[in-house]
Amino acid sequence: MVADPRFAIYFVPDPDTALYRFGAAVLGYDCYTGQPVEHPHDIGLTETEWAALSAEPCIYGFHATLKAPFRLRGEFGSDDLLVDLKTLAASIPTTPTLEPAVGLIGGFIAIVPRTPSPAIDRLAADCVRAFGRFRRPMTADERGRRLASGLSQHQTANLDRWGYPYVFEEFRFHMTLVGRIEADRRMAIHALLRDAFTRHCGSEPIRLDRLALVRQDQPKAPFRVIGHAAVGKAT
Repeated sequence: MVADPRFAIYFVPDPDTALYRFGAAVLGYDCYTGQPVEHPHDIGLTETEWAALSAEPCIYGFHATLKAPFRLRGEFGSDDLLVDLKTLAASIPTTPTLEPAVGLIGGFIAIVPRTPSPAIDRLAADCVRAFGRFRRPMTADERGRRLASGLSQHQTANLDRWGYPYVFEEFRFHMTLVGRIEADRRMAIHALLRDAFTRHCGSEPIRLDRLALVRQDQPKAPFRVIGHAAVGKAT
């Protein structure tokens, strides 16, 4: 039974691509099927290490966040979200692309753009604006937990206006591979994942050719893709 689901707008690669297969295997979870995925055997990490590294990010699936998770206002349903998702996706004239790199962001490792991409930043901003009307205001407890992480004044203003601190100028495209790593192991694991990404995915540009609507049915439950829409003509 769904208690009070959260929804989000992600970029999730096509499940048949090498990129998605790699990301889902690293996380150990397929957000299209909702099923576990066997971790790679050619990276040099044990199952115990994989379990620790993927415990948090696997809940979200392999993705890039464009509109952060939110709860719906009572007058809306998931069908309303899907209608607007398709409308927004169809309005994008050119498919944004990026040259990928495996980078360190704080204490975790993610696929990031090698150089800034204004087109991706615009897409994320459009998603934030387009789906803002659906978002139920956060509770005082939710706001307090966010503030406890230590936000700047600008990030706090974003939180209060948009429900998430890292939007617009604060947005950084990333596709998380593993969660926070102890400082003495970061460089070694970074090198392993960087080399594995090159072997499995090569250096082809990543095309943000689809938007995905995802849902989390209850706290700590994994997110699932419940709908998607091709960006523009996705050519």
